[in-house]
Amino acid sequence: MTAPVFEEVDPVSDCGCPGCLRHRASPRPPGGFGRHPAARGVVVVAAAASALGAVPPAAALAAPHSPPRPGTPAADDGPDTPQGPRAPLHGPAGKPVEPGLAPTPATTRTKIINRAKIWVTAQVPYSMDDYWSDGYRQDCSGYVSMAWGLTTNEWTGSLDQFGVKITKEELQPGDILLFHNPDNPEKGSHVVIFGGWSDHTHTNYLVYEQTPPHTRRQPTPYPYWTHADKYVPYRYKGVTTGTAGAGSKTPSPFPGAGFFGPGTHNKYVTQLGRLLAARGAGSYYREGPGPVWGEADRQATRAFQLAQGWTGADADGLPGPRTWKLLVSGQGRNVTSKAAGSTRPASHGVAGYPGRNLFRPGAENEYVTQLGKQLVKKGFGSFYADGPGPSWSEADRRAVEAFQRSQGWRGGAADGYPGPETWRRLFA
Repeated sequence: MTAPVFEEVDPVSDCGCPGCLRHRASPRPPGGFGRHPAARGVVVVAAAASALGAVPPAAALAAPHSPPRPGTPAADDGPDTPQGPRAPLHGPAGKPVEPGLAPTPATTRTKIINRAKIWVTAQVPYSMDDYWSDGYRQDCSGYVSMAWGLTTNEWTGSLDQFGVKITKEELQPGDILLFHNPDNPEKGSHVVIFGGWSDHTHTNYLVYEQTPPHTRRQPTPYPYWTHADKYVPYRYKGVTTGTAGAGSKTPSPFPGAGFFGPGTHNKYVTQLGRLLAARGAGSYYREGPGPVWGEADRQATRAFQLAQGWTGADADGLPGPRTWKLLVSGQGRNVTSKAAGSTRPASHGVAGYPGRNLFRPGAENEYVTQLGKQLVKKGFGSFYADGPGPSWSEADRRAVEAFQRSQGWRGGAADGYPGPETWRRLFA
C-alpha cells in the first residue's frame, strides 16, 4: 500500500492577505493539517484516492485547487472573470425593461457603497449565468449594475455609457475602475468599485468587487493588481451630492454667468454637466460632461429649465443663480423625456429662437444649420459655396445681413447676427 502524500494547501479565502499565496508553499506546521479546515479535506481525498489506486497522488491534489484569486500578484494574465451580456433584471425583484434604454436613476455615494456591502456580507457566489435574489447577474459587471442601481444588467463593454471619465485625483467612494478587453472580453476584463483610499500616499485603496469565489472587500494597489495601464476611473452619471466617506465634496455656490456659454472652458462647466446628468439630462452627453462648453451643455441646461415649467428667457439653456441653486440642492423637478424634447426652444417670447449665443464665431450647433436652410429657402443662398452647415461662418453672417437689409434695416440692426426679430420674420 502506497503511503499517502501530504501537502499543505490553503483554499482561496476572503482574508485579503497577499501572504495567503505564500501559505501554499509553507511546510506543514507540526501537530495538525494546517490553519484552514478545508485543507484537511484535500489531504484526506488525496490519501484515499492514492490508497485505492484511482488516480495518481499529484492529480488527486490538483483537482480540488481553486484557481488563483484574481487581483493578486500571482494572476499574471488578469482576473478570470467571464461575464454575461447585457440583460434585464431577473429573479423575484426583476423588472425587465425595454432593450436599448439607458436610464441613469439618481443615487448617492452612500447608497452605492451600502448596496455594495450587501453582497459582501452575503458572500454572493461568482457566476456569469446565475442571478441573485435582487435580479442582478452574479458577475463583476452585474455587481456594479446592482451597486449603481441600474435598471439592467450591464457588462464591461457598456458600463462606460453610464459614467463619465475622471482622473485618479477625482476618485471618490462609489466610482469605478473599469478594464474592458474588446479583443477577448472574458480574458482580463474586469470592473471594481472604489471604496476610498486606504493610505495617505494614494497607492492603495479599498476595493469592492465580485470575483471568484464570491464578493469581497479588501485593500488593493491602485489601480489594480494586474493591467495597471488599462483600468480607467469612471463616475456614475446619476450620482448626486450624497456623501460616503471623507472624500465627498460640497458643491460650490454659483460662480457667475461668465463661466458658462460658448467659448468657456473651466471646471464649473464640468460640474454643471455632472449635476445635470444626475437630474436626468445625461442622455444629451455622448462622451460625458467636460470642461469645454458645448451644445450638449446648453441643451441639457435648457431641458432642466423646461422641466421646472420655465419659458422664454428663463429657459435659454444658460445657467443662472436660480438654475444652479436647484441643481446643487437637489430641489426642483428632474428632466423627463417629455420635458426634454416636447417643446421647441423659445427666447425673448419668440417661438423657436434659441438665443444670440448660438450664432457667434466658433459656434457649432443644429440651429446654425436650421438658420442657413431657411435663408436659402428665402432666396439668400448665394452666399453659401457648399450649403448651410452647423458651424457658424462668414457665409451665414453675410446671408443674415442681406436678409436684414431686405427688411429695410441699416447700421447695427443689420449686423448679420440674428436676433429675436430677425428670427421671427425669417421663419414667419
